[in-house]
Amino acid sequence: MKILVTGGAGFIASHIVDKYSDLGHIVEVIDDMSRGEAENKRDDVIYHEIDIRSPKISEIFDKGEFDVVNHHAAQMDVRKSTEDPAFDADVNIIGGINLLQNCVRTNVKQFIFASTGGAIYGEQDVFPADETHPANPVSPYGISKLSIEKYLHYYHVEHGLTHTILRYSNVYGPRQNPHGEAGVIAIFANKILKGEQVIINGDGKQTRDYTYIDDIVRLNELVLGSDKCTLTNAGRGMEYDVNYLSELLKGEMGSSIEAEHGPPVAGEQRRSSINSDRAMQLFSWKAEIDLESGISKTADFFKMNTES
Repeated sequence: MKILVTGGAGFIASHIVDKYSDLGHIVEVIDDMSRGEAENKRDDVIYHEIDIRSPKISEIFDKGEFDVVNHHAAQMDVRKSTEDPAFDADVNIIGGINLLQNCVRTNVKQFIFASTGGAIYGEQDVFPADETHPANPVSPYGISKLSIEKYLHYYHVEHGLTHTILRYSNVYGPRQNPHGEAGVIAIFANKILKGEQVIINGDGKQTRDYTYIDDIVRLNELVLGSDKCTLTNAGRGMEYDVNYLSELLKGEMGSSIEAEHGPPVAGEQRRSSINSDRAMQLFSWKAEIDLESGISKTADFFKMNTES
């Protein structure tokens, strides 16, 4: 297959690019490198340094004749979305529509969309939440992801574009950016290795459902080529609070520095976990890597790649 991956020099999508390329697919990447890393690039993949909002991406679609678009490029910082909702909408909604327009114009067969199970349900009524749970996001980021899901329905009804929507829980693992505001495990690991104090927002009892990157990559492999429109969660269905994460990482990295608690963050959910039974039914997928094993693998990566 000929596959275009957006955000393909970033954390999650670079792993997916590796898998697709290793399987023998012809892969091209769109990434504006605002969050992508040069060291995540491969020599056998064509990279286009361009914003998904740019009208010039039409030239990439014309030349590429892609079978599949795997869309991971995004403004993905919940805090930034609350500070600048217009920017969030511009990147995530307008940029997404730009891709979709080019997909239908060039007869792309499948659009795989990295959505969010961590933010799309808002403050949950049921734990873990399945795909029938009301989607009431409490951040502009979650709203923008939900908006593209709705646009995908429109583009299927109006233009016949097949879509696969994957609502990720909190994904973590090697290559995650430790310098941004999102990605608590990477941020904590980087600070601990540098001997710095970890800052926990609020009381640290807010929970998330953490899924290791290898499990997410495997799901992106399994859904490739699906000819049916599907929506599924992608998580472990288990809750862990931030205090536990901090202690787990300290133990893994041999740190004795106590964490400090800072003020809570606007737009942050209190609890989040998602049920992924549908992914098993549709794609025979289940997250297999437990948090402790994933943390150990992630810690090893940062130990090898963090400068003191």
